[in-house]
Amino acid sequence: MDQSTPWETRDVDTAARRRELRQRLAERRRALTPPQRIAAAQGLRRSLEHLPEYHTDTRVAGYWACDGELPLNLVIPPLATRGQQFLLPLIGQDNLLRFAPWSAGDPVQPNRFGIPEPVTPREWFAPFQLDLVFVPLLAFDRHGNRLGYGGGYYDRSFAFLKDQLRPTEPLLVGIAYDFQELPEIAPERWDISLDFIATDRELIDCRANTSGDLNA
Repeated sequence: MDQSTPWETRDVDTAARRRELRQRLAERRRALTPPQRIAAAQGLRRSLEHLPEYHTDTRVAGYWACDGELPLNLVIPPLATRGQQFLLPLIGQDNLLRFAPWSAGDPVQPNRFGIPEPVTPREWFAPFQLDLVFVPLLAFDRHGNRLGYGGGYYDRSFAFLKDQLRPTEPLLVGIAYDFQELPEIAPERWDISLDFIATDRELIDCRANTSGDLNA
């Protein structure tokens, strides 16, 4: 006999739906052809050109694109020409993220999840020391809610933002293909919302009182 309460049943159902959604979106992402990825990378850069912080912030953190994620290969090079610093995440033993400077050609090695990280970085920065963060995701809505990969690394690492008036530093910008948008994502109590979403088609201001869409 099932002794679960209605609340427990709802939580199980929600978790199952999220797992299915993650799998479906990840498969669609992986199915993109190389020309489609190139076009998306070009569109992403055009979208970010509308974000002033992309042009001016000193410490800009991103990610190493894996498993079909929208690549940042066209977004990173302009940072160096403007004297900005690009950083990649490191997963600490405490399951919190740190961020180490990285430039093209610097060595990387896979972490326990197979994601490349900088090798023996000379320095690293805590999340609160960053200015702008490009956040990977599997799905988003226009209110800044994000469906991540289930590990909670970004939510734990940027939990301090819950106590601050947003937007503030670091500015959190979700990076996604346009097809990863959902009408609504019900946030969990521990979720940290995004300030903007940059897709291959537009820049979305999640904090705007109106629609907040800045078309690229």
